[in-house]
Order: sequence, then structure tokens, then C-alpha cells
Amino acid sequence: MIKVLVIDDSALVRQLLSHMLSLASDIEVVGCAEDPYQARTMIKQLNPDVLTLDIEMPRMDGLAFLRNLMRLRPMPVIMVSTLTEQGASATLEALALGAVDFIPKPKNDLANRLADYQDELVEKIRIAAKSKAQTPTQLTKPTATNQYQFEETLVAIGASTGGTEAIQRIVSQLPANFPPLVIAQHIPPAFSASFAKRLNSYTDITIHEAKGNERLQAGHAYLAPGDVHLAIEKRGKALYTQIIDSEPVNRHKPSVDVLFNSVAECSGIAAVGIILTGMGKDGAQGLLAMKQAGAHTIAQDEASSVVWGMPGASVNLNAHNEQLALDKIANRLLTKLQAKTVKAC
Repeated sequence: MIKVLVIDDSALVRQLLSHMLSLASDIEVVGCAEDPYQARTMIKQLNPDVLTLDIEMPRMDGLAFLRNLMRLRPMPVIMVSTLTEQGASATLEALALGAVDFIPKPKNDLANRLADYQDELVEKIRIAAKSKAQTPTQLTKPTATNQYQFEETLVAIGASTGGTEAIQRIVSQLPANFPPLVIAQHIPPAFSASFAKRLNSYTDITIHEAKGNERLQAGHAYLAPGDVHLAIEKRGKALYTQIIDSEPVNRHKPSVDVLFNSVAECSGIAAVGIILTGMGKDGAQGLLAMKQAGAHTIAQDEASSVVWGMPGASVNLNAHNEQLALDKIANRLLTKLQAKTVKAC
């Protein structure tokens, strides 16, 4: 039985979350707290397995509480976030502090999608209960920007739960002349622009929320916007971003499979594919397509993944050339890509 403590200053939100979670046979809501001070006492008394935590609360906000919690008693936390620019910034900060995942705050029109919201909430709680507590990492920009010379290639990265921090830790170590990157992270529409902005604070690469029709350039990374797919297309010898507003793939939009399949088709051997932490299996088939097209493929290892769903599915398909711990991936890219001699398609 997964024991959950709900922390929110809204009595209505506490009631809604508690009711939805109580309908799952393997989840027990052991208590509800209206502020972090009450939550602190209840954590000691009830020993929950997972917390849901509101960001905006009186007396102490959720970020301050989370910062203290991860320092004194690390445990899985799901943030309850508003889908606004301000909410996105705070939620990304919470993920950097060690929160496992987030879910939008229930809205007034929840009745129209109650079942979907409940399924998403329950799934995230179950995943969080099995996840590993993450230690916040202090990141700095790379100091040497011209240490390496690279061959023409393309790097594609896909991630979900835990991916915002995993991506940040990789790109923070890459120099300004690194080959172009394309990134699909499962993220809501209101969050992708804030995520790109946040990444730009930690890397010498220029991070863009992809708009479509952009020619891929070294020293630039192109992030899939929330709620559309990102792909690449070839025009002559050049590669361009392509935005596709179609149905979700593997229940996700953006989908990693959509991006990886396009890279396999357009870039083939002159590419590297990386599948990072995340629940589900999105990206596994696409990574296999990249490997079969001659690309070098990397799956994050289980020990360093918050959730080993997507990398694990890739490994089960033998879609990877190698498994690496998160902290080894950037250095592997630096050493491997400077030695590549193949030409882009």
C-alpha cells in the first residue's frame, strides 16, 4: 500500500486529490495538511511514501518546504502546479530541487476530464513511490568552449519523468561549438518556453523552443514545444525543424518516437540518439530505428534514472549500443563525436 500525504492550502483541492487517490486499491491517503508546518509534523507521525505538494501556500511556500525536505528527509514528491508561465518557472525549480514530477492543479472544468486526470494522478503517484530520491546538483557553465572540433552530426535526446534535470545536466557540459541537438521532453505547452529559457542559463549552447522551418546549426539545440511533435526534415544537404500538430503518439505530444524516427530517416549514420529517464516506452522503437539506420544509440542506465521506463524499454528491444550513467553521457558525446569521420546525409 502506497501511503500519500496531500499538502495544499485549498480545502477543495485537498478533498479532490484525496477522493481520487482513495479510489485506487493500492493507495491510501494517510493525511491532509493545509500548510508546510502542519505537513512537517504529519510526516514524522504518519511516515508517508509520497507527498503531493502545492507550490503557492501561506506562511511557507512549497519551494522553501521542498528545499528543507530534500536536505533533511529526501522522499518522493509530486508538485501540484498551475499551468502558467509563473507556475512553470516554479515547477522547474521544484524539479531541480528533487521533486519527481508534477501534475496540473485541478480546474473548474475538471468534470469533463475527471477520469483522465485521476488516471494521470494515480500513475504519477505509483511511479513516484518506486522512484529514487534525487540530490540537487549545482551546475555551472563549461569553461572551455573551443577544446573540441566536431564532425558533422546530429544529436537527438528524448526524455520524460526526471528528464528536465537530466537534459540540463548534459547540455550544461557541452561547448558552444557542439553539433546541433534536437530534444523531445514530455512537457505541457505552458512549460516548454520556460524550460528552454532555464536551459539557456546553464549552457553555452543556444537553446530554442522550436518554431519549425529552422535550419539546424552547430551550437544550437531545438526543444519540442509542448502539445506538438518535433521532427526534422532534409532539404538538399541541410536539415530543418518541422512542427507537426497531429494526434498523440504513445499517449504523448510531443513524442520521442516521432522525433527519433525522423532522425533515423534523415540523418542515419550521422546521428547519435539518447534515451533518458521517463515512464512508459515512448522513444524505444524510434531509438531502434536510429540504431538500424546506423546511428550510435545510448540508453541511460537504471541506477541513474529517476524512472527506468523508457530507457528500460529501449534496452529490452536492444535498441542501444551502450548504457551509461547520466553523468557520463556528456563526456561520452565529447569524445565520440570529435572522432567521427562520417558525413551528414
